[in-house]
Amino acid sequence: MIQHFPESRDQLIPVSILRRLGAFFYDFLLCLALLMTTTGLYMIISSSMIGAEQYQNLTESGQTIKDPLLSSILFITLFVFFGYFWTKSGQTLGMQAWHLRVQNTDNSSITWKQALKRFLMSIISIGSFGLGIIWPLFDKQQRSWQCIFSKSEVVRIPKK
Repeated sequence: MIQHFPESRDQLIPVSILRRLGAFFYDFLLCLALLMTTTGLYMIISSSMIGAEQYQNLTESGQTIKDPLLSSILFITLFVFFGYFWTKSGQTLGMQAWHLRVQNTDNSSITWKQALKRFLMSIISIGSFGLGIIWPLFDKQQRSWQCIFSKSEVVRIPKK
């Protein structure tokens, strides 16, 4: 469900690259913990299904390193984490701490389709040595690749 945010356009402040990176680092730490927890749960469930000894043998032989099921679960977990926050309130926990919000230009929350586009472009942005993350330094509208591709924007909201 689309949510309209209460702030008017003139209350929204341009976002500096340092603020974006601060939120990015905060969310990175949260995602690291989320991925570690998800992997731990996956390992517990897998070892209980096939037996702890057999799972340990698979792990020691290196056969669990490129597990496509685990990779898929981790990918989906990250997308659901970001998608939920972006579509619900426009803010991940890191964005809340830095008073940032992702939204449409009409001050409404983004859709799940936009969240998917934003998430996929984030991977490309990071994979290109962070060029998409620092792109606001070169863009006249201060948009990252994720913003451009998903037709959204990141704004700084006033403290409440």
